[in-house]
Amino acid sequence: MKDLQSTRDHREIPLNHVGVRDLRYPIVILDQAAGTQQTVARLSMSVDLPHHFRGTHMSRFIEVLEHHRGEVTMHTLPIILDELRRRLQAERARVEVKFPYFLQRAAPVSHSVALMDYECWFVGEATSDVHDFLLGVEVPVTSLCPCSKAISDYGAHNQRGHVRIEVRSVTNAEGAPAIVWIEELVEMAERAASAPVYPLLKRVDERHVTMQAYDNPRFVEDIVRDVAVSLRADSRVAWYGVEAVNQESIHNHSAYASSTWSRVGDNSHAATEKSVVADVMVQ
Repeated sequence: MKDLQSTRDHREIPLNHVGVRDLRYPIVILDQAAGTQQTVARLSMSVDLPHHFRGTHMSRFIEVLEHHRGEVTMHTLPIILDELRRRLQAERARVEVKFPYFLQRAAPVSHSVALMDYECWFVGEATSDVHDFLLGVEVPVTSLCPCSKAISDYGAHNQRGHVRIEVRSVTNAEGAPAIVWIEELVEMAERAASAPVYPLLKRVDERHVTMQAYDNPRFVEDIVRDVAVSLRADSRVAWYGVEAVNQESIHNHSAYASSTWSRVGDNSHAATEKSVVADVMVQ
């Protein structure tokens, strides 16, 4: 049968990304406590397209994924990416994997147990000589406003927010990235907030969490900086991006702060940095 995708295109315009998006697929990922965890991911897979090809072969993305059905981690993504480049005659390949990750969480006082889901993602990209892997997680948290507490006769406004953390880890001599666990990033985010968010709380737990947040007020700036301190202290982290967003309970807008940082060499103090913080409060 005629292969139209491989016919020559005379417009001479290369394309950065061509592929499939929003593909739902069962995957198995690494779990720090249990070893592995099964979940369902939403994938985007793409390659670059040279100017002389009319199109790519979309079916081959699914064939490559099916061939590597099973574990999708920082260890297997480079293999998938290299096969995509080879099968599709591309210089660059990219795979984005977004999935819910479940952790068993115990309430702080009653110790009632339930599963909590966290939105996570992997992004892998490869060329002939470079492999890149990024891990991301979004963690819901509770924050209580320090200013509101300081100026009020009693009480303080609080809200649910979320902390997004993305990391690239350092690589060893063979080019393999160090493992940073999802569970570790979740713990960093929750520790930086006023209080964690739980899937199941009894009345004694609700009382505890309410007072915990009141005793631990945090601006979004505080949350981002505290997470950043933990990430910079971790020798496995080569780059990070952190964002905290509070869905303000007394405003019709959200407050946010963000920061990115990259390590230069092995010296954690010799780093390039870009930070942005923003918080709006009506005086």
